[in-house]
Amino acid sequence: MSARPRVLLADDYPDLVKAISRLLSFDCDIVGTVADGSGLLETTERLQPDVIVLDVHMPNVDPLQACREITRLHPGTKVIIFTAGADRNAGQEFLEAGASAFVSKETSMELLPAIKRLCGDER
Repeated sequence: MSARPRVLLADDYPDLVKAISRLLSFDCDIVGTVADGSGLLETTERLQPDVIVLDVHMPNVDPLQACREITRLHPGTKVIIFTAGADRNAGQEFLEAGASAFVSKETSMELLPAIKRLCGDER
């Protein structure tokens, strides 16, 4: 992986995407954003991110299936499931589908440490 993790943000809330982009921009390269699941796989193929931050409630995507497809087609790409607190109950299903980590939107400050850990940077 590159010195700075290449991150694709997949969430349909523009204000949240903007805030997370700012949060990560000092340590990561935000290579793109996707607001609709219909373009997620094509965008992943085109941009080849190290990490995808995937909202579980995006339109036009089954997040479990997307996780399976991404990790099957791009085994080096890590998928972080970005959830609201109540969605964490589905954790085991997402792990089985290939997710590497979970971060709650309520504790989004944990996102950067999770990305660094997954990319081998424990700083």
